[in-house]
Amino acid sequence: YLVPTPIGNLSDISVRCRKTLEQADFIAAEDTRVTLKLLNYLEIKKPLVSYYEHNKLESGPKIVRRILDGETCVLVSDAGSPAISDPGEDLVRLCAEADIPVCAIPGPCAVITALSISGLPTGRFCFEGFLSINKKSRQEHLAGLQQERRTMIFYEAPHKLLNTLRDMLEYFGDRKITVARELTKKYEEFLYTTITAPISHFEDVPPKGEFEHVVEGAKEAKETTVFDNMSVLEHINYYMQAGLDKKEAMKKVAQDRGVSKREIYAETIKN
Repeated sequence: YLVPTPIGNLSDISVRCRKTLEQADFIAAEDTRVTLKLLNYLEIKKPLVSYYEHNKLESGPKIVRRILDGETCVLVSDAGSPAISDPGEDLVRLCAEADIPVCAIPGPCAVITALSISGLPTGRFCFEGFLSINKKSRQEHLAGLQQERRTMIFYEAPHKLLNTLRDMLEYFGDRKITVARELTKKYEEFLYTTITAPISHFEDVPPKGEFEHVVEGAKEAKETTVFDNMSVLEHINYYMQAGLDKKEAMKKVAQDRGVSKREIYAETIKN
């Protein structure tokens, strides 16, 4: 069972998640100390095994063997949904290869929480996780996203935050961004702005806590046309020379330029 855990507020644990933890034979945890605090809060006592990035190759097969021997395992991360930007994805793959059923229970997830409150388009989005601490790798990652039109969500640690924002400004320009800090926690904070503002803010105020960046996608490239370098009057004259009367010509110009006929008429009066 993949059981999501609160990303800050312990009361966000669901009834179903609690029952699943109670019924498990053992719990595989990213950090057993963090998970023990949650279990103590829930007044649940269960055996804990460690499963995290640096022991997953050794620990994963052991967990699979226990499940194949008939035990029920709950996988948790320190916060949010396990297997999302998390070594749990490897354990899920091992279970799939061993024909072990895996059940994912819905619950807290920083990606969706940050996106939903970002004020940016949510219909299409992509999750990019943590950017590399290595400058070259980070910049290559961002360069590959320059033309990404979906809303993008990134996780970020405080010690890397300013370098990441500066690189985003270089590769994305001054796009809209929502910077979320300490989601669901006591000092939860949101900045609805463009990329330059949080750079200035966090140069003065050292960043603390866990961050999510929700970044506006690239604008659709505008097709170049023969009209781009024409004035409004030249544009109208182009259609009149093609045989349209002035009224129809103005209507066509408004359509080409994506503005109202009133704006086109105002330009003709002005000139």
